[in-house]
Parts: sequence; C-alpha cells; structure tokens
Amino acid sequence: MEATATTKENKMGIMPVNQLLISMSLPMMISMLVQALYNIVDSIFVSRINENALTAVSLAFPIQTLMIALGAGTGVGINALLSRSLGEKDYEKANKSAANGVFLAVVNYVIFLLVGVFVTGPFYLSQTKDAQILEYGKAYLTIVCCCSFGIYAQFVYERLLQSTGKTFYTMITQGAGAIINIILDPIFIFGYFGVPRMGVAGAAVATVIGQIIAGTIALIINEKKNTEIKVQIRGFRPDFSIIKQIYQVGIPSIIMQAIGSVMTYGMNKILLGFTNTAAAVFGAYFKLQSFIFMPVFGLNNGMVPIVAYNYGAGKKDRLIKTVKLSIFYAICLMFVGFVVFQVFPAQLLLMFDASETMLAIGVPALRIISCSFLLAGFCIICGTMFQALGNGVYSMVVSIARQLVVLLPVAYLLSLTGNVTYVWLAFPIAELMSLGLSVFFLVRIYNKVIKHIGTEIAAQRST
Repeated sequence: MEATATTKENKMGIMPVNQLLISMSLPMMISMLVQALYNIVDSIFVSRINENALTAVSLAFPIQTLMIALGAGTGVGINALLSRSLGEKDYEKANKSAANGVFLAVVNYVIFLLVGVFVTGPFYLSQTKDAQILEYGKAYLTIVCCCSFGIYAQFVYERLLQSTGKTFYTMITQGAGAIINIILDPIFIFGYFGVPRMGVAGAAVATVIGQIIAGTIALIINEKKNTEIKVQIRGFRPDFSIIKQIYQVGIPSIIMQAIGSVMTYGMNKILLGFTNTAAAVFGAYFKLQSFIFMPVFGLNNGMVPIVAYNYGAGKKDRLIKTVKLSIFYAICLMFVGFVVFQVFPAQLLLMFDASETMLAIGVPALRIISCSFLLAGFCIICGTMFQALGNGVYSMVVSIARQLVVLLPVAYLLSLTGNVTYVWLAFPIAELMSLGLSVFFLVRIYNKVIKHIGTEIAAQRST
C-alpha cells in the first residue's frame, strides 16, 4: 500500500535550504550532545572507582566502535536509499528498504551476541595482563555486547524517522536513552536505593537499559507518526537486491568506522607501551572529543536525507547549498572545540579525577590533538556527502589513508623517540592528509555527479 502523502511534496524538496538544514539538524545535534554528555558522565563515574576502571572502559572502545560501525553504517545505507526512493516517489521501494533495514538490525545483534560470549576475554588479554583491568573489562564489555539489541533497534528506527525528515522525534528517543543512562549510572555503579554495588559492570547495565528504552520509544513513534513508510513484518522475506543497495552505501561507511576501531586498538597498544595512564588519557580524550564531534555528526544526520532527496529529485542547486552551509556550520563547531581544548585542558581532565601524572601527559595531548579539529569539520562533511551521493568508497579511501596509512605508522615512529608527547602529533599530521584527499574527491564527484544532476529530468521534459 502506498503512503498517504504520495501526491504531496516532502519538505526536503521545497523548504528554504538554511531553514530546512537547521530544522532537521538542530534536534539531531541536541540529541547527539546529550549522548556525548552521557558518554562523558559514564566515564566520570567509572573514574571514581579507580584509574584502572577508566582504563578498562577505554580499552573496550575498539569493540564498541565496531558495534556502532555496523549499526551506523547500515543506518546510513538505509537512510540514503529511503530518502532517495521518496525523492523519486517510489514508495514501494521505500517500504521494502525499511523492512529490510529492520531485518539487518537483527542480524547485527546476533553477530555481537556471539562477540560478547566468545571474544571479550581474548580481546582484553591481547592488550593487557593486569588482572584488575581484565576483570573490569570483561564484565563491562560482555554486558554491552550481549544486550546490544537495544542499540540496534535504536539505530534502525531512528534512521527511518530521519529519512522522512522527522528528526525532532529522534531527539526525543536519543535524549530519553541518554538521560536514563545518566540517572542509572551512579545507582548501579555505587549501589544506591537498595541496588547492589556493581562497579564497572553497573555502567554497562545502565548503558544497555538506556539503549533498550530508546529503541522501544523509536519503534513506537515510527508506528504512530511515520506515515510515509510502512514496515511490513508479516510474510517478510529478505530482498537481497534492496540489501545490496543498502550496503553499496553502507559498507564503505562500516569499513570507515571499523578502521577507527583498528586505529584505537593500535593506539592503545602504543600508549600502553609507555604506561596505563597514557591509555587512560587517550580514553578520556575520546570521551571529551565526542562532545565536539557529536554535534557535527548530528549536522551530518540532518544533511544526508536532504542531499539524498534532492539528488533523487534532480535539484542540484538545493543540494549544493545544503553542502556549503553544512561545511560552514561544521567548521564553526570545530573551531569552538579547538578553543575549549586549548584553553581548558586541565579542567577537562580533572573531571575524570586526573592524577598529576595523568595531567602531565593529558594537557599537552589535548592541545596537540585539538589542532586537527580546525581541518576535521570540512573533511567530515565531505565524507558524508560522498556517502549520500552513493560514492561511499571515497569516504572509505580517505579514512583508510588517514588512520591506517598515516596516523598509526606516524604514531608508532614518534613513539620510538621515547617521549609520549610526540605521539599525539600524529593526529594533526593525519588530518592534513585527509584534507588533501577530501578536496581531490570533492572536485572529482562534482565533475562526475553533481554537475550533471537534473540534466536527465530537463531532457525528458523537453521531449
């Protein structure tokens, strides 16, 4: 059955671009900020146990990055295909894309259920022999993986809302999950209100409860409010043609984010060669930088359906204006982050109960790494635009070059100096390379794709 709005133009094709971008991105940016806040609060509470607890949670990051990579990458593919199908007025394909997206979320969960059962122990042993870190880490990561059905439900149902322009509702789902997590963190970690003290495991329990509630709310909102698409579960069979189209966009995104997991694992190995504290600093940095990067990712999530919709509708000028405005806003956000990291590095680290040793390592680390922020905003928007236009392989190449070809080898070579401060220089060096490649691919995709958008539709109208 076709959506009721088949004859009505979606707002992504008619609303003034700046107003549209802000209206779609702002709710996502707010919800992403709340998510970043709970990531930071999570680690702040954990750091109050001891530094090894913070290190254990930090070492879990590569697996959690893989989990997010699979869910978010699949979501990017669903979002782009759905928005493009709506722009082309192909509502049957949009509905099939939604149903297959739900199926893929179930498959993703099963994968990480197996990871939680069989991989978490060997994963931690490959990084450290510290008995306390091993105990903390295995307990934390096993719970996060085995109960990841909540985050995968959240991923897919929020992307269905985003693809039809209903980003305000995703602010509700993500905000609810994050606030619940923040409330439950101290209760489960330290054992308040009659709840047994669970330590690091309590942080994991609070996280998955927040994800499950957010995923449930997103499902309910889709059923009640998302009238442009209909998810048919009864009689469903996977459509491998649709799945292929989802992953044509999604796989480069998955690989791109999974590479981040490899980079984080490699950096942890390099930093643990100096001291456990250096790895704790790196973990604290990742939590702090999420407060800067998450709003940009929220901007991304608002931009993708606009770009994909207007690509499908053949509206080149609207697409170009969306990308230009997104780049401007992203650069502004990243500049604010750069200033904060330069001026207040010690205060940021003290939120994690930083010792004198952690401050000595962490203050120069934050100042050096944040120099890369000045270039990152442009590169992030370009990478997301490549994905929205079905050229996610460009984003993948930039990410591989940045993190595996440049960042990790340079970090390793700088570690040979014996001074951990030099290791952080690998981040701005890698971002410079990323900028050059992003500009190259931007020019290429403009000449091959963007310049020709709408010409086929114009030709058809003239005949």
